[in-house]
Amino acid sequence: MMHLHRLLSTGLGIGYVGKGGGTVAAAAACLCWYLWQGGGEGLVLWQVSVTFLITAIGVWSAHQVEPLWGKDDKKVVIDEVAGMCLTLIAIPVTFPYLVAGLVLFRFFDIVKPLGIRKAEEVKGGWGVMLDDLLAGVCANLLLQILVYVKLF
Repeated sequence: MMHLHRLLSTGLGIGYVGKGGGTVAAAAACLCWYLWQGGGEGLVLWQVSVTFLITAIGVWSAHQVEPLWGKDDKKVVIDEVAGMCLTLIAIPVTFPYLVAGLVLFRFFDIVKPLGIRKAEEVKGGWGVMLDDLLAGVCANLLLQILVYVKLF
């Protein structure tokens, strides 16, 4: 079972790339988001369901590998996948919006403004996931504004 948690928490092995694994995982999530929706706009219910499922798996698996690897180890990138998915909910699935989403999500995930850093203090799997989910919310809100003003 631990092998499964290592596989899931590392985003199917992406976390083993080392430095930049979070960015690679977020970019892979963007690519999968695009391919799964055929390059068009997907149903928001589907997007929410996928994001919820990835988040639930992430909380569970991150909690399981924490005793093995320590608190929020860099190999654990399922949090970036979930945060990236949250970033893209109800956003047109086009190349400009995907790139903008990736840049905004990584900004909020790395800089952790607006109290996002405080979320890292939560224990267990939620502590691993929560800061990335909050970064995803912030990025999504800014993207919604970009969509509204039709910047792209």
